[in-house]
Amino acid sequence: MRIELEKRPDVSKLYAFVSPLLALILTLVFGAIMFAMLGKDPVAALEAFFIEPLLEVWSLHELAIKAAPLILIAVGLAVCYRSNNWNIGAEGQFTIGAITGSYLPIIFYDWHSPLVLPLMLILGALGGALFAAIPALLKAHFNTNEILTSLMLVYIAQLFLDWLIRGAWRDPKGFNFPVSRDFAPEAVLPAIWEESGRAHWAFIFAIIAAVGAWFMLRYTLKGFEIVVLGQSERAGRFAGFSSKKMIWFSFLFSGALAGLAGIAEVSGSIGHLQPAISPGYGFTAIIVAFLGRLNPLGIIASGLVLALTYLGGEAAQLSLGLSDKVTRVFQGLLLFFVLSCDTLIYYKIRLVWSRVRGGAA
Repeated sequence: MRIELEKRPDVSKLYAFVSPLLALILTLVFGAIMFAMLGKDPVAALEAFFIEPLLEVWSLHELAIKAAPLILIAVGLAVCYRSNNWNIGAEGQFTIGAITGSYLPIIFYDWHSPLVLPLMLILGALGGALFAAIPALLKAHFNTNEILTSLMLVYIAQLFLDWLIRGAWRDPKGFNFPVSRDFAPEAVLPAIWEESGRAHWAFIFAIIAAVGAWFMLRYTLKGFEIVVLGQSERAGRFAGFSSKKMIWFSFLFSGALAGLAGIAEVSGSIGHLQPAISPGYGFTAIIVAFLGRLNPLGIIASGLVLALTYLGGEAAQLSLGLSDKVTRVFQGLLLFFVLSCDTLIYYKIRLVWSRVRGGAA
């Protein structure tokens, strides 16, 4: 017996809807098996991951904080991927956005003005966009593989941040710890509803970005251009669309949202720069984008699901003594099953039985 994939004549609308749900179920099943192999009660572990973080109002605020950068980054990545441009370096663009946006509160720390925060957000988005312009330039004019260039730039961004915080931007009053000055109150992103929790306006930015990107993709000429070039570059050329301009647009758009997510995270959640500002939001956002079917509205839901795995991982560490690496394994399982189940959208699985003739298969 062997397994064969038979291409469907048409895309399966049923599996296009069922695929992410099936991926979630398979992730839960194999996650339970993993917990059992670790000697933990699977039911208690899954409850710690997916139920406990939803029981308190303050934890719902934390869920919004975790989801905001994931949704912002994933919306930009979805536009990239739908245009057939593969930006894998959002983590680096997130980091550079945090650096450029932090320039004002660190260098001009005595400047107290209502303009500080808006300028920080603009600088953060601009920094992320300019950093994303590097792989865009290399692909558009030198035909360089954007997957490799964008990924390698992540390490440059992280090392640059580490160098800054341990050197020129280290807080002179920080007792030699590798952190920057604390941001002034004017440079801190305010909470949405401070009385009940610390969720800040980055979550609102994420929802606005998702709705705006959905409207663009569905109702504008630019959205039509993204879809056409993503499905067939040749058809796009016949329609008068430029693939080079689309490379620039998609990378700058995704880089700007990643940079905005970076400065919003630093300003709203941390309050200063430090060597580690992200638990891997830029890479996790890739899972968010695909789990949301590259649909900005679907990304809102998938961003909340992945944010829940971060919170659940922290809860499982406290209540069950699990390693923080379990969260990464969970997210990796989810990405694996999302991509695997997507195969059912385009292919049928057939079991082919081979008969044995003359002693040979």
